[in-house]
Amino acid sequence: MAKKVRNKVAWIVFVLLAIGIGLYPLFYLVTSGEFGLLLGKDEAVRTSEVWRFAFYGHIIFGGLALLSGWSQFSKKLRTKKLNLHRNLGKFYVISVLVSGLCGIYLGIYATGGIIPSVGFISLGIVWLFTTIWAYLAVRKKDLTLHQGMMIYSYAACFAAVTLRIWLPFLTIIFGEFLLAYKIVAWLCWVPNMIFAHLWVRRKGLTLA
Repeated sequence: MAKKVRNKVAWIVFVLLAIGIGLYPLFYLVTSGEFGLLLGKDEAVRTSEVWRFAFYGHIIFGGLALLSGWSQFSKKLRTKKLNLHRNLGKFYVISVLVSGLCGIYLGIYATGGIIPSVGFISLGIVWLFTTIWAYLAVRKKDLTLHQGMMIYSYAACFAAVTLRIWLPFLTIIFGEFLLAYKIVAWLCWVPNMIFAHLWVRRKGLTLA
């Protein structure tokens, strides 16, 4: 009984975090001024139309991926509304493709130099790779591989949440935003992938 309660609480927290951060890009759309990560960019970068296009593409479709992706882990949705599950899955894949490609481009201009750049570019590649693999697997009716890759994919997607959890704590600990940002470029997603690996093993999903 206690385990069921813990699982339910964990699920609720998981969904609320996904929805909360998924809606976060709205702040950039409804405010006229610049805030958040935009403030830390050089003027030459901020005024680049290509960079701004990639930035808004990344945060908007990344938010949509967060908002739609959590539903793919709902057993009730898969069993009772399979068509909705499939349509949301397709929507998630499209959102990831747009956000992931934009994210890789943005990674080139990441604040702090080569360390965060490689971290965020690697995240984008892993996110795209696992999502495409999950899609191809379900097309081949390999549901085990599909489920496993979706766990990895959403773990990468959830980096948007863990980044916003870790960054303020690291900034307080080190007393410096730039150092915290260099660390969080890796910390926001590598532990997520380790957790995903343990989850896949626990569920007995063979990915060979």
